[in-house]
Amino acid sequence: MKKILMLGTGGTIACKRGESGLKPLISSEELLSYVPDAKQFCQANSIQILNIDSTNMQPKHWLTMAETIEAHYEEYDGFVICHGTDTMAYTAAALSYLIQNSPKPIVITGAQKPIDMENTDARINLCDSLRFASDNRSCGVTIVFDGKVIAGTRGKKERTKSYNAFSSINFPYIAMIQDGHVIFYLDEKEHLTDHVQFYRTLNPNVALLKLIPSMGADVLDYMAGHYDAVIIESFGVGGLPSYDSGDFYKAIEKWISLGKTVVMTTQVTNEGSNMSVYEIGRSIKKEFGLLEAYDMTLEATVTKLMWILGQTQNVHEIRDMFYRTVNKDILWRAH
Repeated sequence: MKKILMLGTGGTIACKRGESGLKPLISSEELLSYVPDAKQFCQANSIQILNIDSTNMQPKHWLTMAETIEAHYEEYDGFVICHGTDTMAYTAAALSYLIQNSPKPIVITGAQKPIDMENTDARINLCDSLRFASDNRSCGVTIVFDGKVIAGTRGKKERTKSYNAFSSINFPYIAMIQDGHVIFYLDEKEHLTDHVQFYRTLNPNVALLKLIPSMGADVLDYMAGHYDAVIIESFGVGGLPSYDSGDFYKAIEKWISLGKTVVMTTQVTNEGSNMSVYEIGRSIKKEFGLLEAYDMTLEATVTKLMWILGQTQNVHEIRDMFYRTVNKDILWRAH
């Protein structure tokens, strides 16, 4: 009988309806009472570390989750985090960087409807998560939702209301859970060679700029005074506008001269970026040595930068760490 620790953080799964709408009020201990069948395959304990709407999730909360797991790591065989769906992909990615090479599973789950409703996905998602966390083959950070097991760096919420809210982007599902059985597509636990490693620092000074046609570059100039890194979501496979003014060129030149980090990615969800395809992307990337997210999700790109900048400010180390694969986050390599 596996020992599982469940961490409550709030979210829709723990909500009750009030006069002003849904609000997280259900405790982690009460959540477990809704899945009595889990007692057949695991012994679950719970800790309430937060009780917030996941819209309010911040890097300091990710650090609290990682610290709690580290403090109890030797006592339990696996961990389940109940979380709101809106920022779940960010949390799963962040924990993938804060807790690396874990032979024990760390599962993030939630629901589109509260667990105390008659028609809800919450009970099956929580039971599936406890089941997956109790499986001998499970390891690392994953999302379990709607019967799918997704690598922590590959999840994205693509639907606001449907039960099949999450998809695995540019990477296969790790497993499926059907009728109480875990069916693995990728079974890699035996290939883990390093010991689990916990990190305790993040740098939240990372900004995102989503390009739209006719946007001026002055917003980049403003960001340079307030952030250590910027992710630019460009169009298609990636590139920067080459308006007659040349302002984007000058703005990027300013970022690089200040020793700050610029990462190019795409607004398109699937298949990733490749700035070398078109002249408008290739020339500026080559001149300034910009980083490129390739097939990484936006959530992984954001949280990986926060993790990296929490460890180093060295330009070469930032580049090496960014392109190093962590929990299946990137398949492409810089050329």
